[in-house]
Order: sequence, then structure tokens, then C-alpha cells
Amino acid sequence: MNPLISAAQLREILDAGQNPVLLDVRWVLGRDDGAQNYAAGHIPGAVFVDLEKELSGTPGEHTGRHPLPLPADFEAAARRWGIDGGSEVVVYDDAGALAAARAWWLLRHAGFERVQVLDGGLGAWTGAGGQLALGYEQAEPGSVSLSWGRMPVVERDELGQVAGTLIDSRATARYLGIEEPVDPVAGHIPGARNRPTTDNLDAQMRFHAPEALRASFAKLGADRPGSAAYCGSGITASHQVLAAATAGIELALFPGSWSEYCSYPDAPVATSDEQHRH
Repeated sequence: MNPLISAAQLREILDAGQNPVLLDVRWVLGRDDGAQNYAAGHIPGAVFVDLEKELSGTPGEHTGRHPLPLPADFEAAARRWGIDGGSEVVVYDDAGALAAARAWWLLRHAGFERVQVLDGGLGAWTGAGGQLALGYEQAEPGSVSLSWGRMPVVERDELGQVAGTLIDSRATARYLGIEEPVDPVAGHIPGARNRPTTDNLDAQMRFHAPEALRASFAKLGADRPGSAAYCGSGITASHQVLAAATAGIELALFPGSWSEYCSYPDAPVATSDEQHRH
């Protein structure tokens, strides 16, 4: 299944009377107005998904800022959203799929295959003449049974064994250690190559064509087996995994990402001069 669906394709499906489960994952780092934005206008039938509460676990000392949820908690959330074993699921947001990709990745990690991301998100939907609904909607509870561990993952103690390229998905200034607005340490994991997540998108917040994405990953050697991606806390790195998947490339995810890595005081850090320091 293509990981992406266009607004035109979604309208076609809905007009034909099919009822995919629609998940609205409105989230921006440092803000908590996702639910209000959802209530002010969402695709009819969509339910709101809270990234902080439903797509993340409880942070601990060395978990990173957005640890993966517990499998049982995630299954309970998926049922709350109305997902059954035979459901088709479409996830979207209004920020270039930077948040929706996390829901896509988690559902795939939990063994659920029939999930797609709305390319261009809410803007593409309204741009294609799609209507919006107001207020809050609740789904009829679903009965899906999920598993876990289906997507490739790299943990902190395995970073030295990454066979391909390790991609740092953050903005270049954070990668170089010039600025660090979120985490206590600036810099990057030694050996990582920088490819900001925003490189996946065009000016309309749609994904670049698969051939262009493949060429972009290949330039860094990230089309090689065993390549992996991290970001600040595992959210936008899921977007890299999604973009790679559209180009036929399998990327592993380091879920704890930089926020987990730098929580260890003895972790080697590289900056713009590539000198390791403690």
C-alpha cells in the first residue's frame, strides 16, 4: 500500500461511500492548541489524536522527550479511535505530516498495514474543495488487536553498529550545535549526516516525488540497508522513515533520538568542527 494518499483520492473514497478511519493529529512542538484547532475545522468524521498523550509514553530520565507508548496503551487508543481489524486508516495534520507521520509509524510498528498519510494535509483537503466540520467527534469504539515491534528500530547502545547512514533529521543549526532551543546539550551524534526533515516537502507541504526523495537519500548513502534516522525526540524522524518508504527505502528509527542520547553525560558529541567532546 502506498504510504501516501492524495486529497483527490480521499474525496473519491468518501464519495463512494467508503468510511476510512480518519485521524487528525494536530500538534506543534511547544504548543497545546491542537484540540482547539481540530474543533475549529477538521475533515468530517475525523477524530482528534493527542500526540503527547496517545502517541507518546511517559518520559523518564533516559527515555527522550517522546518515548514510544506502551503497546497495551496504544492498542486501547487505536480502539478508541474506532479502528477494527479490517479498517482503512488515513492520518493527517496541518503541518506537512510532521505529526501525522508519528501515528503512521506507530500503527505500522504495531502491525497495522492499512494506514496512509494525507499528502499535503488539511490544506490539500480544503484546496481540493473538501468541506470542514466543527466541534468534537467521537468514534464508535473499534476492536483491533495490535502487535508490536514490526518496524526496524535502533536503540542507543546499537548506534555504533548502524550498517548504513545515520541521518540527523533536525535543522542544520541544531545539528551543527550553533543553536539548541529544546535540549540541554547542543550538537549531534558523531558520524551522523544531516538531512533536515523539511527536505522531504515542497512549498505546498507535499512530499517530493519518490524518485527525487530516493536520489536525496542516496546522496547520503541512506539508501543502503541498515540506515537509520533520529531527530530531537523521534517525531520528525518518523517523517524521514515515511518519506523513505514512499521511495522504496527502509529506514530504522532511533525512537529516543537526541533527547535520549544527550541525557547521558558521557555521550560523545560532535559539533560543526566535528571534534568529539564530553
